[in-house]
Amino acid sequence: MDLGLEGQVVVVTGGTDGLGLALSHRLVAEGAKVAICGRDEERLAAARSGLEAAGGTVLAHRCDVADPVELERFCGAVLEHFDRVDGLVNNAGRHAAHRVLEVDDAAFQADLDLKLLAAHRAARALAPSLSVTGGSILNVLAIAGKHPGAGSAPTSISRAAGLALTKALSKDLGPLGVRCNAILIGLVDSGQWRRMAAQSGRALEEFEAELAVAAGIPLGRMGRAEEFADVAAFLLSPRAAYVTGVGLNVDGGLSSAV
Repeated sequence: MDLGLEGQVVVVTGGTDGLGLALSHRLVAEGAKVAICGRDEERLAAARSGLEAAGGTVLAHRCDVADPVELERFCGAVLEHFDRVDGLVNNAGRHAAHRVLEVDDAAFQADLDLKLLAAHRAARALAPSLSVTGGSILNVLAIAGKHPGAGSAPTSISRAAGLALTKALSKDLGPLGVRCNAILIGLVDSGQWRRMAAQSGRALEEFEAELAVAAGIPLGRMGRAEEFADVAAFLLSPRAAYVTGVGLNVDGGLSSAV
């Protein structure tokens, strides 16, 4: 099915590996142009090279999205380079899971800066262009935002706030023709899980199989980044033109929350 993304410009934060990179490749395959950012220059260069080798038109920009100045600079560079934005994917994040009373103020603020405030700032910066193109915003969250478990702070709380942000944006930007949705992932094979497997000294397949069994995923396995990318590309596309304000679980049935 043609998703109608040919020639559209999509911004993907945290687009240098894992979910963000998989989505960027899916968008390029659909004929979209992508603007990616990340903090690591080496990963950024590798991601850009791979996307260009796949035939993509790519803007790659070093940016720590938790820094308001750097994020504003990145958004400005995108608009200057492409002169339009059709989609924004707020994907930047990292794993942070502790018992809630063990999280100090600095850790909480850092998590909110990265996962909530950066998404709000990016949406605020790019909304004028999105309203002209009739574009969409996609916030990449986690199922803990709907169904927090023990030892899931501050991520579960930041992600819950991200879900509220998604709904609020959908209400405020809907009249301007801009849609806003969220994907809440469960255990999906991504860069952070690969790094954790390497740190544990176990093979990736063994590490992921143990996680899937321990979590009790009904489908019996972890998800793949490409499976996430397929859903994300659809939600960003004109094919999902009447879908907004939705928080969609992509978790193999793991969450008990719908």
